[in-house]
Amino acid sequence: MNIALLGYGRMGKAIEKIALERGHSIVCIVDKEVQEGSIASADVAINFSVPTATVANIKEAFDNSVPVVCGTTGWLDALDQVHTHCTAKKSAFLYASNFSVGVNLFFKLNKLCARLMKGHENQYTAHLEETHHVHKLDAPSGTAITLAEGIGVENNHYGNWSMDEETSDLKITSYRKGEVPGTHAITYASTIDQLTIEHKAHSREGFALGAVIAAEWLNGKEGIFSMNDVLNL
Repeated sequence: MNIALLGYGRMGKAIEKIALERGHSIVCIVDKEVQEGSIASADVAINFSVPTATVANIKEAFDNSVPVVCGTTGWLDALDQVHTHCTAKKSAFLYASNFSVGVNLFFKLNKLCARLMKGHENQYTAHLEETHHVHKLDAPSGTAITLAEGIGVENNHYGNWSMDEETSDLKITSYRKGEVPGTHAITYASTIDQLTIEHKAHSREGFALGAVIAAEWLNGKEGIFSMNDVLNL
């Protein structure tokens, strides 16, 4: 499979390594400092560019009949626009706030936990914490937002999230420390006990592998998809 890398930072380089190990070819790299190859020669594009470049990169891929896997967060106010362009070009698009297989299982566990809290909301206060490396541009993380939205879907008592403790049912706290790949924890605390579920990434390899697996799955398809489709969750 011929892959175009849209964005060639830490994630782009990690994806390149995994893709080559799995027998794929990198035929195009688009980045602020690197421009190599032609996107039209790719079977699929993987976008981990900066948020400000994401929409233009995705649209260029669609214009060249290249489906896109996207993991960049911080641009989702334009998601409907991208979906519309994808449909018009009869292409394929898969966005995920996190491509790790473990995180996507964690999303399901998170929803189950929120569902089990029904009837106990008056006793338990919900709190979501996420920690990432100091280079991450957005806060809270896209994964944290996905987790918060999942909680709200299953239990509307916690449907409003904010980084301001005084104005929400679910507070999100973001930390930026060193080179932490990503840690997410949801805690339900009462005066007598607390319940915490947590996912901790040890490296970027899990994110990169998931993105390549998604690209392998998306190749040759048409439509709008998610990691639930890839993993049959």
